[in-house]
Order: sequence, then C-alpha cells, then structure tokens
Amino acid sequence: MPEGDTVWRAAKDLRTALAGQRLLACDLRVPAFATVDFTGSVVQSVQSCGKHLLMFVDGHVIHSHLSMEGRWDLYPAPASGSPPHWRRPAHTARAVLRTGDVEAVGFSLGLLEVLPETGLSNAVGHLGPDLLGPGWDADQALRRLLAEPERAIGLALLDQRNLAGIGNIYRNELCFLSRVHPAATVAEVQDLPRMVELAKRLLEVNKNRSQRSTTGGPARGEAASWVYGLAGKPCKRCGALIRHATMADPAFPSWAARDIYWCPRCQVGP
Repeated sequence: MPEGDTVWRAAKDLRTALAGQRLLACDLRVPAFATVDFTGSVVQSVQSCGKHLLMFVDGHVIHSHLSMEGRWDLYPAPASGSPPHWRRPAHTARAVLRTGDVEAVGFSLGLLEVLPETGLSNAVGHLGPDLLGPGWDADQALRRLLAEPERAIGLALLDQRNLAGIGNIYRNELCFLSRVHPAATVAEVQDLPRMVELAKRLLEVNKNRSQRSTTGGPARGEAASWVYGLAGKPCKRCGALIRHATMADPAFPSWAARDIYWCPRCQVGP
C-alpha cells in the first residue's frame, strides 16, 4: 500500500536512474496519451509530491499516482529485439521508459497523464504541505487541519489537502501514538501540533527503509506496527485486544470506506 515514503523512495530511485539521461524509448499505455512520445528527449528530474510522482521531460511532466496497487520498477535495458523480463504481468504495464542502461516500467498505475509544466498546479496545486518535501510547513498543515475542527481526525489526516503523504497505515498508527480514536474530532486531539510533528518524523525515519516500521522494532510482520492490521491481537502497551472497523468519508462519497484499527483502552473514543 503506497504511502508518501514509498513514493518518495520511488522518485529517488527513478531520479538516480533517469535524470540527465536520454530516452531511447517511451511507451505510455493509456489511450489518452498513447501517441505521446518523448524518445530522444532528456529526463530533467524526477520528484515526488505527497503521493504523486512527477517526471520532467522536454517542458512536460509525466504525472503518475500509484493509487493502491501501482509501482515503478527498474530493470536493465534489454538487448535490441529481446523480450522484456519483468517481474509483473506485461498487461499491467502502463508506462515504459528506456535509456541505454535502464528500463523503468510503471505497473498498475492509478493515474498516468502528461501535462505541460505550466499546468502542473492543476495536478498538485490542491495538496497541502508535503511531509517529505523541501517546502514542508508544519504551521500551514496545522492551520488546514484546524479549519474543520469537527471533522474526524482519521479523515482529516487522510485528506491530502491538509498535509500530503499520509496513507491508511500512518493514519492508524498516528492515532494510536496520539492516544485518540480515528473517529474523534480534530478538536478532541489533545496535542495536534505533536501529532503533526510525529507524522513528519515517522515518514522521515522510514523514507529510506525498504520495510516500514512505526514501532522502532524490526521492520517486518507484527513487530512493525502498533495497531494496523492487528485486529484481535493484544495491544503492545496494555494487552487489550485491537479492534477493527471501516470508516467512510462523507466529503468523498465515491471513495471506498477504509479500515481503521484502534486499542479500546489506549485511545480515547469519540
């Protein structure tokens, strides 16, 4: 499940592989942009913005969003005429970018589009401060959260217009660490600035890890999380059994309800 740290790491790997390199092949496999071809152009940069991935090429931006299942993989560039040796089914490939040394393939991307650089704000201008971006602004993130004090904190944290980069795993873990139920309102969070600071710290510490951990323990399995995915397991703090439900967002009725996990003893309910 891609979160801000996953996308930041993908951008870092793609930047290392592609930035400054000339594309020898460009295949965008979505109908609206299937005729766009940057073959011969140099990739200027690759950046992340929250959960959005941006490749700057020839005055344009290849904008992708991983959604739930997407990912970008890197492979050695195949010899001319050789079939690809990808780890994922070829029919799920939505973008193939090849230099002399590397082939970057975007699989199962939730969104893939090409924009002029001047139109980039149409894609990411609505986002709140990027937790892993150079312009991170904790005060602005706090102001955006407080603008809707009666909104559930679990919904406010997922809203990328408030702060960009938090997904469902971090949402649940942050609520546990802040001792608040995800359905409690923003106004009921005892120390919201600390929660925002903690969000920044968690993503920073995990951005270079291949396996995420929010507990400080081993970055794998049940030891890596406090509550996420641990329904029916004893709380690591108090021993009460972790509970599970789903939470829908009235502000975005078309979105599917998302899983929430919480400790009934450690987290103050709504």
